[in-house]
Amino acid sequence: MTRRFILTGAPGAGKTVTLRQLEVDGFGVVEEAATDVIALEQAKGVAEPWTDPGFIDRIVALQRQRRLAATGEVQFHDRSAFCTEALATFLGRPPSDLLAQEIEELRRTGFYERRVFFVRLMDFIEATAARRIGLEDARRFEAVHERTYRAHGFELLPVQPGSVVDRVAEIRRFL
Repeated sequence: MTRRFILTGAPGAGKTVTLRQLEVDGFGVVEEAATDVIALEQAKGVAEPWTDPGFIDRIVALQRQRRLAATGEVQFHDRSAFCTEALATFLGRPPSDLLAQEIEELRRTGFYERRVFFVRLMDFIEATAARRIGLEDARRFEAVHERTYRAHGFELLPVQPGSVVDRVAEIRRFL
């Protein structure tokens, strides 16, 4: 039986570097989609892709493609459609029909484990071309993620700030 865990949290919390270590440790991993959607659109000359009405649906489509192609007995997914719902909320948009359908399917099938690893923010954020959020906005976004996951009935397992080694050890203790 495949066990699929979500790693969530605000941008810049350290999810991706934690995911890289889990991958090195032999776990199946699924890459986060929003950053790749942003990078692709920016490569096409769109400076702020998150302002485009189709942005959320592009993320949902890529997330779905990646989650369905995932392999491994124990998988860690860097974000999920529930994170995309949090993003839509944070951007002040209602969930799109595609996002609502994806969430309904995930809930109906129980695709993910009900325990979600919630990677807590450090006290700083490193800006990138795709991540233009400051620490205060990231804290607000973290709270939106937390509310969204709780509203969908997930149990949040906090992964506290620390080294990658410490964070991965914390995650492995829950397994």
